[in-house]
Amino acid sequence: MSKIKPSKGAPYARILGVGGYRPTRVVPNEVILEKIDSSDEWIRSRSGISTRHWASPEETVTAMSVEASGKAIADAGITAEQIGAVIVSTVSHFKQTPAVATEIADKVGAGKPAAFDISAGCAGFGYGLTLAKGMIVEGSAEYVLVIGVERLSDLTDLEDRATAFLFGDGAGAVIVGPSDEPHIGPTVWGSEGDKSETIKQTVPWNEFHGGDVSTLPLNEDGEIKFPAITQEGQAVFRWAVFEMAKVAQQALDAAGITADDLDVFIPHQANMRIIDSMVKTLKLPEHVTVARDVETTGNTSAASIPLAMERLLATGKAKSGDTALVIGFGAGLVYAATVVTLP
Repeated sequence: MSKIKPSKGAPYARILGVGGYRPTRVVPNEVILEKIDSSDEWIRSRSGISTRHWASPEETVTAMSVEASGKAIADAGITAEQIGAVIVSTVSHFKQTPAVATEIADKVGAGKPAAFDISAGCAGFGYGLTLAKGMIVEGSAEYVLVIGVERLSDLTDLEDRATAFLFGDGAGAVIVGPSDEPHIGPTVWGSEGDKSETIKQTVPWNEFHGGDVSTLPLNEDGEIKFPAITQEGQAVFRWAVFEMAKVAQQALDAAGITADDLDVFIPHQANMRIIDSMVKTLKLPEHVTVARDVETTGNTSAASIPLAMERLLATGKAKSGDTALVIGFGAGLVYAATVVTLP
């Protein structure tokens, strides 16, 4: 017989508050066209993106996260001192250690919570949300701050016609807390590592440390390019459209609901064509509000779902208590989908 006392937390968990931060600089497609041979019409038709936000030097990963977190804490109606854990999903914090979550926790006034970073690309928010739910039900934290934050402008090759127009910067945050009823459904998540080369960093960091610089890519001025995100666009598109619709349906089934029960659909904001194709494949009814934040925010990876959620609620297109299907998918290739009640 075990001598270990069983853990005891809340019966369920839910999202209690959401906050977002978009950098002040708005970048139209015309700026992107200065470096690539394309057109505004081509970019819009391929991605649905018209503008994106790029961070200034002062709008760091930490600074944007603190702003978004403050809004989420206020929206949840709790104090920062009540936060028992901080989870940050990002691929654009350039310090290998320490985790940026520890700095953010301190700056929001959270005291001494558990704090760590995860790297799950565009599925990172779903991964963080699932971890937070587990902590609350297990009893290791009462309230968890989950942040998705990216400065993808730092990892964008502006000479790459396939990706230069895609990425933006921003931070989205939610507070997850206890609930007497289930408001976060089972997570359907996974990975397909055999496709990991379809979205990747162009050059590993160690290539810049004692490596053969003659093998590194150069820009049009003959200077060594900083590592950037690259992808096989058509392969990623096909995977997202055909496979992720199946995962989204599995999340609906796991939650015990149908598309008719949904009020809102918040997919990862990667590409408008992918979003529209998923809506069609899932046969979502007309009454379901679909997040299309990608048009003015671009692809912000881990930040895209909470940013889109925050905007829908702020504009009144969605309301507190709505039932929403959220799904993230990206580099790895990884994915995570679940059904939640909006805060």
